[in-house]
Amino acid sequence: MHIPDVLADIGKRQHKGETVGIFSVCSSNDYVLKATVQLAKNNDQVVLIEATSNQVNQYGGYTGMTPSDFGSYLGELEKAHGCRPGQVILGGDHLGPNPWRHEPAETAMGKAKQMVTDYTRAGIVKLHLDASMNLGGDGKAPISPRLIAQRTAELARAAEEAFNELREETPDALAPTYVIGTEVPIPGGTQGEDDVLQVTTPADLEETVTLTKEAFNEQGLEPAWARVMAVVVQPGVEFGSHSIHEYDPTKFEMMRQSLKRFYPLVFEGHSTDYQRPEKLKELVRDGVAVLKVGPELTFALREGVFALEAMERELFSGKENIWSGVSKILDRVMVENPVHWQPYYLGDRQNQAFDRRFSFSDRCRYYWGEPKVQKAMKQLLSNLSRNRLPLSLLSQYLPLQYGRVREGVLAPEPEALLLDCVTEVLRKYNWAVNPALEG
Repeated sequence: MHIPDVLADIGKRQHKGETVGIFSVCSSNDYVLKATVQLAKNNDQVVLIEATSNQVNQYGGYTGMTPSDFGSYLGELEKAHGCRPGQVILGGDHLGPNPWRHEPAETAMGKAKQMVTDYTRAGIVKLHLDASMNLGGDGKAPISPRLIAQRTAELARAAEEAFNELREETPDALAPTYVIGTEVPIPGGTQGEDDVLQVTTPADLEETVTLTKEAFNEQGLEPAWARVMAVVVQPGVEFGSHSIHEYDPTKFEMMRQSLKRFYPLVFEGHSTDYQRPEKLKELVRDGVAVLKVGPELTFALREGVFALEAMERELFSGKENIWSGVSKILDRVMVENPVHWQPYYLGDRQNQAFDRRFSFSDRCRYYWGEPKVQKAMKQLLSNLSRNRLPLSLLSQYLPLQYGRVREGVLAPEPEALLLDCVTEVLRKYNWAVNPALEG
C-alpha cells in the first residue's frame, strides 16, 4: 500500500463507521522523533511526522532545517532503526504565509508558494495548506473565507507544479495528499487561561469545503482536490499553561453528522495534547481521524529529564561539582532569550519562572537544542551511565518505567528511559487510532 493509499484508506473506513485514524507527531525534538520511529519499527506500523512552517522552511525556520534537510534527517532515522520503506509518512503543518504575515500579501504568498514547492520536491507528501491569516495590506478585519480559499488553491497549484516536475525526475514519486482549513484559535495555541473555544459549526465546515473546492476547480486542480483527505476543525479541545479543555462529544454531535455529507473527508484535530485516552478514542469515533500532538511529547520528555536529574542528585550527593545542572541551565537559557515564551507566560516573575518549568504549553521545547542545554544533557546521561540505576530510585522518580524495567521490556539506561517517557504518550495515541488495539 502506497503512503497516499494509507491516508485515503482512513477516510473510506471512517465513512463505513470504523473508529480508525492516525496520530501526527508535530515536533522537531530528537528524542521525540527517535521514539516515534522506534515505535514504527517495533510495531511494524506506519507513523506520521510533520514539521510546521515555522520549524522548517526554505530559510531554515527556528530549527535551521530546510524541507530537504527535514526529509533527509527522517530518512536517516528510518535507516538507523531498520524501518522498511514507507513506514514514516512526512507532512507539513500550517504551510502558508504565516511566517511572513507582516509582509505585503504578494511577497508573503510568494514565499509561501516557494516553501510548499520545496516541501513537495523533498518528498513530503501530506500537506496542510493554511492561508487563513491576514497579510500586509489586508487590513485589520478578518479576510473573507473566499479569499482564504483562493490563496489555499494558489498554494495547492504550487505543490502540483512541483510534483509534476518531481515526477519527471522520479516517476514513482507519490502525489501530495492535502488537508485544508484551520483551527480556532490561530496556530500557536492559547496565550491565556480564559481564551474562549469556538467549536466549528456545520455551516463553517460546508463553507470551507465548498469555497475551497470551487477555488481548486477554478485553478484547474480537480485531480488535486481528489487528494484532499481532511479538514482542520476545532472540536473543543485546547490547553493553556495549567488548564485542559476536555473533549465533550455532545458539543460536536452535529459536526459528526455533517461529515457524512462529505465522503471521503475526515476531520483533523490540532492541540489534542493532554486529552485522556478515552477522549482521544471518542474524537476518532466522531470523525477526528487525524490527531495532532506535539507539546505533550516534549512535556513528557521534560518530566523524564527532571526525574533523571533528581536521581543524579541522590546518586552523587556531596559531589555537586559534577552535577549536570540541566534544569537550571535550561531556565537560564530561556531567560536570556525569552522570545519563545514571554508572550505566552503571563503574570509576575514568580509565575513566569514556574511556567517556564511546568506549563502545559511547554515553551521550553524550543530550547533543548541550545548548545549549553545539550552539553548539560550530555553530562546528565554520562553521569547516570556510570553504574546501573537502582530500582528503588526508578520506583521513586519514574514509576511507570520502573514497572517496565521489572517486566524486562525496558533497559534501565538513561536514554532508554527518556525515550520511554515519550513513548508512553505515543502509546495512548496509538491505542486511540488503532481498532486492533482495543480491549
